[in-house]
Amino acid sequence: MDYREIITLGEYILEGQEITYEQAKQLTKVTEEDIPLLSAFANKIRNQFAGKGVDMCGIVNARSGMCSEDCKFCAQSAHHRTDAPIYKLLSTDKLLAAAQKAESQGAKRISVVTSGKGMNHDSDFNKIVEALQVIMSKTNLKVCANLGTLSATQAFLLSEIGVKRYAHNLETSKNFYPSVCTTHPYEERLATIKVAKAAGMELCTGGIIGMGESWLDRIDFAFALREVDVASIPINILNPIKGTALEDILPPSPLDIIKTFSIFRFIFPDKIIRPAGGREINLRDMQGHLMLSGANGLIIGNYLTFTGRDTVADFQMVQDAGLTPADTLHYSFI
Repeated sequence: MDYREIITLGEYILEGQEITYEQAKQLTKVTEEDIPLLSAFANKIRNQFAGKGVDMCGIVNARSGMCSEDCKFCAQSAHHRTDAPIYKLLSTDKLLAAAQKAESQGAKRISVVTSGKGMNHDSDFNKIVEALQVIMSKTNLKVCANLGTLSATQAFLLSEIGVKRYAHNLETSKNFYPSVCTTHPYEERLATIKVAKAAGMELCTGGIIGMGESWLDRIDFAFALREVDVASIPINILNPIKGTALEDILPPSPLDIIKTFSIFRFIFPDKIIRPAGGREINLRDMQGHLMLSGANGLIIGNYLTFTGRDTVADFQMVQDAGLTPADTLHYSFI
């Protein structure tokens, strides 16, 4: 793709037009020497349509390990042998203590994450609902939930008690998905996303790059997210964890990652695009450049099964990029 085409398409988006599928495919042909130009336009698009605020997001791992599903990237799958922590659902008191600690340090939102396929026929669901209600009654925090698959009834109950955002990833394109997971179908993930949205919750829905998918898979993945109108898009970069099925995969290069995030910003001018797990390992010294390539969210603190970067360093990185940590923040304290 010629650099002049990048300029033309960038200006087209800045004028308020919507990129087409074919135009997005053309962006995948941008060569390494023109990636800085692509990322510069992604930065301008983000500034114009989403502003300079960066949503700093963390997670509380409320139940860990022994998942029945065979997602090939996941350290918590029972199909793999890893050093990931294994424990049952934390008590309401422990979850409340984590939430109160987060609030005392300035958090406005907290996300509760559980391992496992989901909440259908899960005996922990009512305990989780109770814990979320206690957190909301005894703190001023907004609460997000990341509990796997949901029935429509469960989704409406979460919305009814005050859960504002539901997190559930598509992971990758529909075409590539069977190469990642065989124990439950792509359509089941999509169904959960739709029932969460129908119940009135915002969607925090993204996936993972670097699992062996093609550029076309990444574009198909992005347009599937656009079709369901997600609010927040966490993009993980594969961290090949020893013991998982993908432990020998070579992760994408920093320039490949920057190109991907830039293209996503062309597709999603006004959404939260959130670098998540694997950014520290795979971007290395290029993390700051990613903040000038359209990103406007971060997963901060520790991840579900591996350690993240020092939170102070992330806040400094955001400020060094001329951006501002958003008012709505939440942290990991598990």
